[in-house]
Amino acid sequence: MEKGAAAQPGKRVTLGVLAHVDAGKTTLSEQLLYLGGALRSRGRVDHGDAFLDAEPVERERGITVFSGQAEFSYGGTRWFLLDTPGHTDFAPEMERALQVLDYAVLVVSCAEGVQAHTETLWRLLAHYRLPAFLFLNKTDRPGASVERALEELRRKCSPAVLPMDGFAGQVEEPLAEELAALDDALLEQYLEGGVPQEEWQPALRRLVRQRKLFPCFSGSALQGLGVEEFLRAMDWLTETGYEEKEKEPFSAVAYKVRRADARLTYLKVTAGTLACREEADTLAADGSVQKEKVTALYRCQGEKRIPVQQVRAGELCCAAGFSGLRPGEGLGARRFRTGWELAPMLLSRVQWAGPQDPRPVLAAFRTLEEEEPALSVEWNEALQELRVHVMGEVQLEILQEILRERFQLEVTFGECRVMYQETIRNTVHACGHFEPLRHYAEVHFLLSPGPRGSGITFESLCPLDVLDKNWQNLIRTHVFERPIAGVLTGAPVTDLHVALLTGRAHLKHTEGGDFREAVYRALRQGLMQADCLLLEPWCAFRISVPQEYAGRVLADVQRLCGTAEPPLQEGGAAVVTGRAPAAAFLPYQKELTAFTRGRGALSLRFDGCEPCHNEAEVLAASPYRPEADTENPAGSVFCSHGAGYFVPWQEAASHMHCDWRKAAEGRISQELFV
Repeated sequence: MEKGAAAQPGKRVTLGVLAHVDAGKTTLSEQLLYLGGALRSRGRVDHGDAFLDAEPVERERGITVFSGQAEFSYGGTRWFLLDTPGHTDFAPEMERALQVLDYAVLVVSCAEGVQAHTETLWRLLAHYRLPAFLFLNKTDRPGASVERALEELRRKCSPAVLPMDGFAGQVEEPLAEELAALDDALLEQYLEGGVPQEEWQPALRRLVRQRKLFPCFSGSALQGLGVEEFLRAMDWLTETGYEEKEKEPFSAVAYKVRRADARLTYLKVTAGTLACREEADTLAADGSVQKEKVTALYRCQGEKRIPVQQVRAGELCCAAGFSGLRPGEGLGARRFRTGWELAPMLLSRVQWAGPQDPRPVLAAFRTLEEEEPALSVEWNEALQELRVHVMGEVQLEILQEILRERFQLEVTFGECRVMYQETIRNTVHACGHFEPLRHYAEVHFLLSPGPRGSGITFESLCPLDVLDKNWQNLIRTHVFERPIAGVLTGAPVTDLHVALLTGRAHLKHTEGGDFREAVYRALRQGLMQADCLLLEPWCAFRISVPQEYAGRVLADVQRLCGTAEPPLQEGGAAVVTGRAPAAAFLPYQKELTAFTRGRGALSLRFDGCEPCHNEAEVLAASPYRPEADTENPAGSVFCSHGAGYFVPWQEAASHMHCDWRKAAEGRISQELFV
């Protein structure tokens, strides 16, 4: 075994460390880097000198806010380590790292056991089909119990969590029997005469990769107990095959963006190679393919960036030169955009002192939005209001500190409120026309409600001999290029199906921007006449309390407009699961902690949107007035005698040039013509 070996063309593994906050995740990462020779001494979170918590705000608060990155060599393997945030407020940063991992390490404290966020992490690992190892940490703590933590993991996560402490590469009884029981083919071979020792390694690597086995080890990261045995076992049980993928065309995934002296995009190369000054195919905002040149490549070791000339399949790096590449996008031969499981449920208004000019503040938030896309910064021109989407109060505190340190801006935030969405209940015809002098575009849509959770969907019912394919593709792009503002509160529209019925362009005067205006006006005009519905986020909850509080919890769930299943008994505690509106239930943690004297545990996760339980109250409190929203006009612009004139949305349909009823005849239900 070779400590701190130089980089070599052996196995390459990207390993992510995940945990509920304070489970010891960063401490374990420090130990792994130390064992690999990347650190001369191990830092500590409580001392403010952890190698991977490089940002001042992380060292001051003792929590991981940004994914830390480093690499080391151990046992002939080159390991790329990502230490992810454990606090729920920074879970989107953690999720973005998951898409580039080969394997994950889930750290669980033996003192606290499986906690609320641990279950969320497990669900995400299942969603991304990531093979995982488990490390039961803090075995040296008073009250720690490996057996209790293991039992919880098997009950709440998977029965395939198997304790493998002491494993050194030889599979002996009774471990062989337990392993064989996890796979039918392996069990058959085991029963027929046993599995030869040389066949166990490929078999176990396959089981881990297929998520049929979750090896579990225990120790103390702070004391260094069990960590080297854990690393040695991971080396024996992992495989990736990036050496062969080097021969394939270049492809990579972006998982992080940081704005330092230049815009840096963090990449995982999944195939081929990428050299400095080479060009790579990326996706433009409209979905087309564009080429961008890499101006610099770096290897990251904590906060240090080391210039390199080339990166290969299986390696992590950061690159300068990509102007628009966002986290979750693929580049090179495999181009795609990723949707995320975790999304903020809260919205907060930004307030600032000094000059009223919002541009410097908005520019700073736009920069932060590049780094944290989940912020989804909104500027409402009509209300002169800047809003950001957040996961919780701690994130707002961190944002304040970052804006002060990086941008010299002092801001405060209004009270967090849940993030509403809007949809429609009925099907309507929508039309938009844009024809100032020497411009021309007209579109007709059929807007209809989509299934809950479907988002915005699009189809074209317009024949190509009526409107050319390039114009239809442009219309589709404009439907998706920005959130559609609703007409009840200005909240984003979702669960909406947009069908293009017909449209018209001018041979000389139509430009791309003309259809943008026509599309926006048509969508808005349709929403203004539709039967609109306000949606609110709901959360699925799991509450564990002593038995005597079960009745109180059930009554509280009903009071908060939620639904609950009958309580279950788990280890002397009552467990209540169900669903509830996030607006009513998010503050419940404080109440639960108070009346159970700290013995109640609440786990929440976003569980879709439902019709708002107090819509009338929310609408009455909203300052939004759709007619005053100058950024989202619903009327159309026509031309007469060489001058453009505005037609209000209520009258626009009678001025349109296309006969949408004739165009739609035979292609949509006749009931919609009424």
